[in-house]
Amino acid sequence: MRQYRLGRVREQLKSLGYGGIVIFDPVNLRYATGSRNMQVFMLRNPARYVFIPTEGPVTLFDFPNCEHLSEGIETIDEVRPAITLSYVASGENLYDNAKEWAKEIADLMKQRAGENKKLAIDYVPSVGAIELAKQGIEVVDGQEPIEHARSIKNKQEIEAMKISVRTAEEGMIRMQQALEPGITENELWSYLHQTNIQQGGDYVETRLLSSGARTNPWFQECSDKVINDGELVSFDTDMNGPFGYFTDISRTFYCGDGEPTDEQKRLYQTAYEQIQYNTELLKPGMTFREYAEKSWRIPDEFFPNRYFTVAHGTGLSGEYPYIVYPQDFEEKGYDGVIQENMVLSVESYIGSPGGKEGVKLEEQLLVTEDGVENFSDFPFEQKLLR
Repeated sequence: MRQYRLGRVREQLKSLGYGGIVIFDPVNLRYATGSRNMQVFMLRNPARYVFIPTEGPVTLFDFPNCEHLSEGIETIDEVRPAITLSYVASGENLYDNAKEWAKEIADLMKQRAGENKKLAIDYVPSVGAIELAKQGIEVVDGQEPIEHARSIKNKQEIEAMKISVRTAEEGMIRMQQALEPGITENELWSYLHQTNIQQGGDYVETRLLSSGARTNPWFQECSDKVINDGELVSFDTDMNGPFGYFTDISRTFYCGDGEPTDEQKRLYQTAYEQIQYNTELLKPGMTFREYAEKSWRIPDEFFPNRYFTVAHGTGLSGEYPYIVYPQDFEEKGYDGVIQENMVLSVESYIGSPGGKEGVKLEEQLLVTEDGVENFSDFPFEQKLLR
């Protein structure tokens, strides 16, 4: 799996004519090398990066005294100490450190890429980009090759994703069992986190669990609110599970033994209809625009509070592509082709402006030769579908 992913990155670099890439983003770095180290910490501290030439040895620059973490990883040929390009780590020496950093990267480019000066970088602190330019390096965006590389999964990646999904489902079962009037949102959410860590997962990216009136509009974070009898509870797993693979599934539960209201059922059944329609629609060979234009038409009542995508890629995190609503396509959309072995999460949020509650549903799908395979068989709420 590691060799496949590194090969995918190099294929993209070669097709774009780049001499190499420097990767700072710890999710991208893990994809390209299979190596991790304090992943959340590295999201905000530029203290670990890798240089991957289109051809030749891979050099990882790691946090101090962490060289041993990459022992035995065949995708990494050399480990050097990183130069952390932050004011916290460098103080008044930041610009001097940036010069040293840029010279080391420029020297590697000369050794491994020859006369090719095009170096992709997924992101870099501004001082690094400034100093690289002084070294004669042409910095180009590194997100394109990484995102396109990540978008097509091989067999091992698919199996790893299934393990992550099973882990999330176990956590969701525990949540469902624990859900009763009087539990707080934070308490309920903790069952997913605990299960993920117990099974060797990493972390949950967001805090998207809300109940009752806090389900509308969406994107209200988990809180100490007490969940009451008869309320809807909506959540999005957004879970980096075992092997670092992302599980992106959403469900809405009903709290209590009573009967949901007609309005709760209407919201839920509308979201369910959207998910089912867009799942059945998905086929390889469709363009992003075609899928958007043929997708389920959201009623005007719910359009203002719509989720920002109809579907999006999923892998080690949410990733390329984003497919937006047809009404948003000219302003926010871009085209491309849905391909076999892409993994897409199909989204729905149904809640009207000023409405009492909202419903979030989402399925994670593997694009197959002639349709899709659903990673999850976690059930929907039957009492909300009746």
